[in-house]
Amino acid sequence: MTATTLAPTPTRDERRGSGLATSSVAVAKRTTRKFMRTPQLILMSTVQGVLFLLLFRYVFGGAIDAGSVSYVDFLVPGFITTTILFAGTGAAVGVADDIQSGFMDRLRSLPIPRAAAVVGRAIADSGLLVWTLAATTAVGFAAGFRLSTDLGQGLAAFGLCVLFGFAFEWLFITMGLITGNAQAAQGMAMLVFPLTFVSSAYVPVSTMPSWMQGFAEHQPITVMVNAVRCLTGGSDVEALLGHSTAHYVGLSLVWTAGIIAVFAPLAIVRFARR
Repeated sequence: MTATTLAPTPTRDERRGSGLATSSVAVAKRTTRKFMRTPQLILMSTVQGVLFLLLFRYVFGGAIDAGSVSYVDFLVPGFITTTILFAGTGAAVGVADDIQSGFMDRLRSLPIPRAAAVVGRAIADSGLLVWTLAATTAVGFAAGFRLSTDLGQGLAAFGLCVLFGFAFEWLFITMGLITGNAQAAQGMAMLVFPLTFVSSAYVPVSTMPSWMQGFAEHQPITVMVNAVRCLTGGSDVEALLGHSTAHYVGLSLVWTAGIIAVFAPLAIVRFARR
């Protein structure tokens, strides 16, 4: 008489594969381990932000008049906000590199939601961004920046920067998925950088040519910078900009939601169809 061994019946979770949250966290952990095993990625993103901040602070600081606010208090919130674009370039390159190495193909072969691959990447890159923002903020204080509001508003400004960064990560992830090549992704990501200069990040918009002011005043980087600047500068900055803190924070949240709503679905669809 031959004994027959029956395989256990798969559970519902096994038949469906891992859920979105579990799979996203797993992808995020893998990407974070990759960062830790390549410390140059963390070092360069930190050093780059610090060097540019010091250059703007001490090279241009004596030549730019920010009105009733000292230039260092005007510059640092703007520079910290635009750091999200400098850091985002790494996300575009990293996604393209994962495509070239075949890692994305392996993820598509697994029984996990298609969204998990890009959600996990966005989470991991946002974690790296937090470190970069913290290091740049510390250097900003060392260079003379001071809060004119309370600690709670300062932390709210930092939290907004992280939220803005998470939104822009989706833009850069989409770029990486579209190009599929690290060098091409880096070149495409550089197209976003003019937004940092045609904004209120480094100079008051009123000093720009009249034909440029309309665009500079209403593009997302200016709105986000002004929100962070109001949270850290208080009433003096509100008087300089002409609107309240709530006005700029509300507009920046609308821009953030809009960027995520546009580029998150694009990234997921692009990954699924690639």
